[in-house]
Amino acid sequence: MKIEGAAWCLGSNVSTDEILPGRYMGLEEGAELGSHALEGIAPGISQRLTRGDVLVAGPNFGTGSSRESAPRALRAAGFSAIIADSFARIFYRNCINIGLIALWCDGVAEAVEDGDRIRVESTGTELINVTANITLPLLPLSPFAHLIVDTGGLIPYARSRVGQRLVPDDRESKT
Repeated sequence: MKIEGAAWCLGSNVSTDEILPGRYMGLEEGAELGSHALEGIAPGISQRLTRGDVLVAGPNFGTGSSRESAPRALRAAGFSAIIADSFARIFYRNCINIGLIALWCDGVAEAVEDGDRIRVESTGTELINVTANITLPLLPLSPFAHLIVDTGGLIPYARSRVGQRLVPDDRESKT
């Protein structure tokens, strides 16, 4: 997991309704869904960002409903990762489940400004603000969450596991 891109900064308590307004919940993945990302808080951002850029936010990012469409819209818009002071629990898990990197970093909202070049090395333990020459510790993904993200999300991970025995079948040993 190597992440490098320009930062797009948001504030605290950004809700899923601001990330993707409810009227777009029925859209499928793709450019149309991504074009509405953050429409409720930063209209037009999806047309200005470069694929691979990073969303930076304050505490409690993704608060509100448990809609999976909100992180899907951010991924479709082109964000490679979200780095926030903290996340709403369900939003965070939805990010992992769809294969979008979400990293906790205390103080990131104060240490990064719009347009700063930021980087996360493959270890996922440090955020480097290249522009401001600041390094902050990250809470790395758990090994299991890392595996899910690397596989592209929970569904691709589960598909990769189908047919693999996780627990021996006792019936085979009795025949």
